[in-house]
This record gives sequence, structure tokens and C-alpha cells, in this order.
Amino acid sequence: MPVLRWIRRNLVVIAGLLTLAYMILPNIVVMVFSFNKPKGRFNYAWQQFSLDAWKDPCGVADLCGSLSLSLQIAFWATLGATALGTMIAFALVRYRFRARGAINSLIFLPMAMPEVVMAASLLTLFLNMGAQLGFWTVLIAHIMFCLSFVVTAVKARVMSMDPRLEEAARDLYAGPVQTFVRVTLPIAAPGIAAGALLAFALSFDDFIITNFNAGSTVTFPMFVWGSAQRGTPVQINVIGTAMFVIAVLMVLVGQLIASRRKSNARN
Repeated sequence: MPVLRWIRRNLVVIAGLLTLAYMILPNIVVMVFSFNKPKGRFNYAWQQFSLDAWKDPCGVADLCGSLSLSLQIAFWATLGATALGTMIAFALVRYRFRARGAINSLIFLPMAMPEVVMAASLLTLFLNMGAQLGFWTVLIAHIMFCLSFVVTAVKARVMSMDPRLEEAARDLYAGPVQTFVRVTLPIAAPGIAAGALLAFALSFDDFIITNFNAGSTVTFPMFVWGSAQRGTPVQINVIGTAMFVIAVLMVLVGQLIASRRKSNARN
């Protein structure tokens, strides 16, 4: 049968597309219900098309405040985790020192262990130090949580770098700083960017670690969880849709820039 042969030849592609559709389906549901006008407190059943929530996304008390706080924490956590993670990745790849193997193994522990274990451990640390739970404890916890993911992304990129390029730069009388800025950093930039984007997404989306160490601070995921107990406002769907669209646009722009660079390199 021609149809069966075609399915067999394209089975991997079909499976990939079905998996992608399964992953995107919840986002489509959130997007559709951002245009809903529910009659009750819960936005779980379609009632009527409306743009009211899009016209006033901050119409729910404390929603935009929690969103702004989450964006601030994610921004600073991304900067901190990316800076520390990049230096750790270069140190683990380029240098030989005692306990290097042990540190390599310890880097993967936050990625392997359940979040609740890390959250409880950080809470115990902060309480023993007498720290006041709030913005700074959440920020430190997020940096600690995101650090391993940044190190892994940057380390993979650094390991694939050709050291002869840096040697060639030094042979052409480039200093250490000039070699790093003009040769090493541009080559490592895709890994650093990937680690930074991953850290931002993990920090912005985190609930468990934040819930343990936030005190009275309320981030956007905590606001969503609290609202779900009383009734989910449509504005939450609006914010979720906007974040999803922005993320997709960033990926498309990145792919467009990469394709243009490849075409320019071929020419």
C-alpha cells in the first residue's frame, strides 16, 4: 500500500509533529480562553468571546505587581547565574585543579534532585543565618537553582571550541583580554545565550523553591496558584498568551538571524 509505505518513511517526522502538537495544545487552550468572558469565577468553560481582559490586563489587583516582581527576579537571577555559570564552565573545561571531578559531579545535583529538597535546604540555610525571607532570599535561591543549567549549556559549547583559534590570535599579538573579547566570547556566545534563556525561563516559572523562600513576597506563579483556589481571572490567560507569543517570536528571530549568518558565510 502506498499510504503505508509513506507512513513508514515519514514515521519519525509524524511522531515529532504529533509530540509538538501535544506540547503546544495547552498553550492554544490558554490562548483561546484569554478571549473568554466567563459568567462565574472560574474560566474553565467557554461562554462568550470578549476582548475585555486584553483591554485591561492589570484589571485584577496585584496581578501586574506580581508579574513585575517575577520579571525583576528572573532578570537579576539570569545575570547572576549566567556570569557565575560561565566562569565555572570555563574553569572546569580549561583548568586542572584538585576536586575538579567532584565539582563536575556536584554541578549536576541540583538538576537531578527534586526541587522540594533544594527548596527545603535553602530555607534551612536562610533560617539558620537569620535572614529575612523576601526578595533577596528568592533571588539567591533562583541563582543557585539556575546555576547548574547555565554551567551545563556553556560547558558543552566551550568543550567544542577549537583552541587553535585562540592560539592563532595570540600568534597575531592579541593580548589575553583582546583574545577573549574578539575570539573566545563570540564563539562561546551561543552557549551563554542558551544558558541565559534557560535560566530566565526557569526562574520566571519556578513555584516550589519560591514558595519555600518567599515569605510574604508574591511572584506571578504564586499569584496564579493562589488565584486558582478562588477563581482564575481571564487576565492570567492574557499574560500567559503574551509570554508564549514573545517566546515564539524570540525563537523565530534567532532562527532568522542564524540562517542569515549561514547564508552570508556561504557567500
